[in-house]
Amino acid sequence: MRLKEAVEKYLALAGTYGRPVPIAQFALAHADAEKMFSAFDEDYHISRYFHFSNQDGVAFDINAFPQTHLSIDSEIQAIL
Repeated sequence: MRLKEAVEKYLALAGTYGRPVPIAQFALAHADAEKMFSAFDEDYHISRYFHFSNQDGVAFDINAFPQTHLSIDSEIQAIL
């Protein structure tokens, strides 16, 4: 999934920017979600708009840290 597709999926799930969404709701295979979100997290131009958190729910290994939720800042539109 490309960045634009991931942001569109996030907005469909969250309804608006800034709301935490369970990573599991992206409906990706567990390993694929970990790989994709880890890659986004490693890219400074993307990661400054992505905020991972570890709450109740299915945990994903995002760059060696357990994360369950993602919120995205609206300013990401500048790089889409």
